[in-house]
Amino acid sequence: MTSESIINIPKVRAAVGGTVVYPAGSRFGPRIQADLQLVLLHTGAMTVYIDEVPHAIQPGQVILLKPGHQEQFLFAREQETWHRWIAVHVGELTEQQRNQLEQLPHTQVISEEMNRLTDILISLRLRYDAASETLCSLGLAAIQLFIAESTSNHMQHTHPSVLHAKQYIEQQFHDHLSLEGIADEVGLSPEHLVRLFRKHEGITPIKFVWNYRILRANELLTQTGLAIGEIAMRCGFKNSFHFARVFKSTTGTTPSDYRHGNWRGK
Repeated sequence: MTSESIINIPKVRAAVGGTVVYPAGSRFGPRIQADLQLVLLHTGAMTVYIDEVPHAIQPGQVILLKPGHQEQFLFAREQETWHRWIAVHVGELTEQQRNQLEQLPHTQVISEEMNRLTDILISLRLRYDAASETLCSLGLAAIQLFIAESTSNHMQHTHPSVLHAKQYIEQQFHDHLSLEGIADEVGLSPEHLVRLFRKHEGITPIKFVWNYRILRANELLTQTGLAIGEIAMRCGFKNSFHFARVFKSTTGTTPSDYRHGNWRGK
């Protein structure tokens, strides 16, 4: 399938998001899947048997489950397993639609956008009925996002631990971040994480942290009237002097000059 490929999903009748932590050694099923369901694995381990064929899922991956298949879930034996899900109940699929869905990869890495969509669906489940237009639209968006991301070469070839680390950095960039802390978050040694980042991103994890802080600072300088000291604090710099020094070494200009130049349309 190409990046321009579109699967025409039948009308969504209901959508719901959820989250659960299974004790070590748990299992679920067998069952017949009734929906299009995305299962996002965050910690632990999970093997999903689909029509008796095992699919091992790693933390940081999402699996798309399709209607009509028998499923059984086996979770990590030595630790708890935390996963979230989005279940989307749709009208009857045509043979063509089923074939198109079967061509998709079973799993891919969880993107920041998929995490955010899941957050929203879960946060709204007590405010809206599963059949509401709001939740149905969000559920359809999640399925279409999975389809779109399945065609992204970068997403498919980047190590899940690197994507997990990047998502963590993008969520926590305003706090103190260390290589050891990031590596601990993704369950790798610092040395292994550095090797993976150099391979997939061309830079170290800490360099990615500072690049991302500068990126967010650029946005706040041009799109808000926040004081430079406030921007420095919000973006994880020690103080405004530290911010100015790093910003100039990265961009070649000071935060004030960068802001004024953008505000003047230069």
